Amino acid sequence: MQQKTKSKLNQGMILKALDYSYEKAINGMPGFDSAQEMAESYKGNGKTKVENCNSLIRWQNTKATTSGFVTGLGGLLTMPVAIPANLASVIYVQIRMIAAIAHMGGHDLRDDRVKSLVYVCMAGNTAKDILKDIGIVVGQKVSQKMIANISGKTITRINQAIGFRLLTKFGQRGAINLGKAVPLIGGLIGGTFDGVTTNLIGNTARRTFINAK
Repeated sequence: MQQKTKSKLNQGMILKALDYSYEKAINGMPGFDSAQEMAESYKGNGKTKVENCNSLIRWQNTKATTSGFVTGLGGLLTMPVAIPANLASVIYVQIRMIAAIAHMGGHDLRDDRVKSLVYVCMAGNTAKDILKDIGIVVGQKVSQKMIANISGKTITRINQAIGFRLLTKFGQRGAINLGKAVPLIGGLIGGTFDGVTTNLIGNTARRTFINAK
């Protein structure tokens, strides 16, 4: 049963929601392909990685706007934190899309360092700024060498930074009416997924993992 009263949303809740969504994204759920399976379905068509990535992003923008897709997710996702199903759906759809793009770019989704970079892409255009503040300068895309040099301590700092960034994005001063969370993040409004937000995040993931403007 979803919480209807005011609750305090904090970084810990955000990170738990991200972790839960990521686990479901890479392991799959009944009725939904895993991020890897979704990425693999775009191979062997004679198109470039960038073209396939753009097709995947367009598909997410279109598919996620359908009421049946959203309703199906709401019934399957049970977050370990008190956030509404529609917000859980937003996070899951975007995390799975980013993870699929990372897989297209040849990255290991089981690597905690890759997982943290997937989370960073949720910040959209401010993703590089978050990494820069931590001391990681990303060129056109992240390299395997750069990922290999990310320490466990740096992973913690990245996760804390993205948790804070998304907390700011999802609420105001951390205390919000969770029933009104959706308009604040521009995600699902009246059961309709905001394709603009997903497109922005998808483009950030493409630039991060596949090296394209």
